[in-house]
Amino acid sequence: MARGAHDNDPPVGAVTTALAVAESVIGSPAILLVAILIALAIVEIFFHFLRRVGRRWSDRSVAIAISRRGWWPGRVLLPSAACELVLPISNIPPPMYGIVQHVITLVIIGATAWAIVALSFALEDVAVARFRIDVQDNFRARRVRTRVNVSRRITVVVASVLALAASLTTFDSVRSLGASLLASAGIAAVIIGIAARPTLSNLIAGLQISFAEPVRIDDVVVVEGEWGRVDEITLNYIVVHTWDERSLVLPVTYFLDRPFQNWTRHSAHLVAAVNVAVDFTIPVETVRDQLRMILERSQLWDRRSWNLQVTDIGKDAVELRALMTARDAGTAWDLRCEVREELLKFLQQRLQSGLPRRRIDVMENRIEAYAEQLAHGNHR
Repeated sequence: MARGAHDNDPPVGAVTTALAVAESVIGSPAILLVAILIALAIVEIFFHFLRRVGRRWSDRSVAIAISRRGWWPGRVLLPSAACELVLPISNIPPPMYGIVQHVITLVIIGATAWAIVALSFALEDVAVARFRIDVQDNFRARRVRTRVNVSRRITVVVASVLALAASLTTFDSVRSLGASLLASAGIAAVIIGIAARPTLSNLIAGLQISFAEPVRIDDVVVVEGEWGRVDEITLNYIVVHTWDERSLVLPVTYFLDRPFQNWTRHSAHLVAAVNVAVDFTIPVETVRDQLRMILERSQLWDRRSWNLQVTDIGKDAVELRALMTARDAGTAWDLRCEVREELLKFLQQRLQSGLPRRRIDVMENRIEAYAEQLAHGNHR
């Protein structure tokens, strides 16, 4: 009978042993490893679920951006936070406890800043996917992408500075140094402000451009006599991509302190103008009809409006101005060239009398009188 009772002991002993092992693990530094593994598993499950659910959405840009940008920060932030939670029950020896806690705190601060920066990049990825600027009407897209781009850059700078400041304050020596320098903080602030004045002015100018929007990404501008598109906006400079594939780099303050032309400030649509010098005898209605036929055949005209006007009468020629609308600046340039070429061909082939001519009116009586005056003078 005793032996039979003893036969039932192994299961009870196994449970007791398992509880003892669990208690020893929970009360030892191995709990940190367990917490890290559990946190990593949660991160993997979350992002796997996000990718699976995101495939069913009509717009998958959000799920793609978060899973692409947030995977690595999540794999660092959540395990470090789990270690911070279980650290009090890990029974780490006192000499090592403070060091481990300090390291975990630094990792959490850095991972939090990393996650914030990654979220700002994910937001920019969503804006790029949803708001395309390679379409005809891209006014709202340019506004959104400019604000998101500048906001992302500001977020990176602010998060980095705050993370560095928070990390430094975890060191006792730095805190004591800050307390000792508190009395001279006013003088230091003045010195730093003078030294960093260009950087601070550019930072403030970047904020002004982000919200006042004198220029946006993909705006067509004329600066320093150069025509181009705004390719990049940073907190310090703006890159203008010129028509001949050059990059014009200008400080941000340039667009707040100096005048410049923005051809797409309110809309991408433009009015293209072509000036043609012709003879006084030109039949304007004939040229107007020819312009209408040229535009109707053209794929560049947006069919909004057009006109032909006499804008000047000089001593040698008449100036005609052809006006026509285009959907954007690049198309307007090509349309001007096409109309100019077609009108020139029309004048050369069918209306040569309309080409500019210089007239000299010779009067015989005046010539004879002038000859008599010369003869009379020679006789004297």
